Amino acid sequence: MTATTRPAAVRPAAVLWDMDGTLVDTEPYWLEAESDMVHAAGGVWTEEDGLQLVGSALENSALILQSRGVTLDVEQIIVTLTDEVRRRVGERFPWRPGARELLSEIREAGIPTALVTMSRRSMALEVVEQLGFEGFDVVVAGDDVEHGKPHPEAYLRAADLLGVDITACVALEDSEPGTAAAVASGATTFALPLHIPLPPSPAYTLRDTMEGLTLAELTEALA
Repeated sequence: MTATTRPAAVRPAAVLWDMDGTLVDTEPYWLEAESDMVHAAGGVWTEEDGLQLVGSALENSALILQSRGVTLDVEQIIVTLTDEVRRRVGERFPWRPGARELLSEIREAGIPTALVTMSRRSMALEVVEQLGFEGFDVVVAGDDVEHGKPHPEAYLRAADLLGVDITACVALEDSEPGTAAAVASGATTFALPLHIPLPPSPAYTLRDTMEGLTLAELTEALA
């Protein structure tokens, strides 16, 4: 009898990465910047308040900050927060453990990649430049889309720019809004929560850390 050979699993058409909290652990910087802004305006802001904004579109976060007493307009709030986070990132680049190793493996395999973030493009490009290698084919940032996460627009746009079927892609996320956006887009989604736990769900693969995560595991989840 001839032994049967198991067909090789089809690799992802592309891997789509969130940035804040997934590629880099910048969330503490955002939390500190938001807290400083509200307190400077005489308002009340707690760590729990800040955690509720993790992964959300900056425009939505700005509206909530206004409700706590910040008198700047939405664009001024976004620019001020972004500049402060960029300053802190410049002092220390907080790569998430395992992220660059996985990204490097994916790139060496010739698989297209996109960075899909709600941060402004200017900040996203600064992060990309610090990788030390060409990590992403395209960047879709918060100021590139009309609807921020949890809406799937950013992920759908990334797949369109890469010329791939979103359902053949794998997305990596850390937050509830981001995970919801990736799942809604049709991508096979890995949830890698960092600051806020996420519950188990059949809609995504839940993993405590990116350390040890490999292209083979992404391929298996897609299959």
